[in-house]
Amino acid sequence: AFTLGVRQLIIGVNKMDSTEPPYSESRFEEIKKEVSSYIKKIGYNPAAVAFVPISGWHGDNMLEPSSKMPWFKGWAVERKEGKAEGKTLIDALDAILPPSRPTDKALRLPLQDVYKIGGIGTVPVGRVETGILKPGMVV
Repeated sequence: AFTLGVRQLIIGVNKMDSTEPPYSESRFEEIKKEVSSYIKKIGYNPAAVAFVPISGWHGDNMLEPSSKMPWFKGWAVERKEGKAEGKTLIDALDAILPPSRPTDKALRLPLQDVYKIGGIGTVPVGRVETGILKPGMVV
């Protein structure tokens, strides 16, 4: 992910209901420590990554803070743009900053595919990396 340009990361530690004992703080901390060392090796700053213990099956810490994990006081991230904190996975998703788009530069649109559609013509498909593309623009 880091190599592809993904700069913000959220780690959801799922299946907390299946730990021994269920919702184990020590198991969460063990996973957090191990994953932190791995993501640090590949280029991420662990202080800028939200770690959230969740149970997707039961919905714990997904939308609402879970009463089954009173030991979890919440996550906090520190980044250049400022700090963010919360208790749930949705809070972490809401704290993701939208990437800046260099709209002031020349149009760059790498093609992903080209379709030939009868009656319409050739349709190029790609993603605008820099610049702006508006309907009716001649490129």
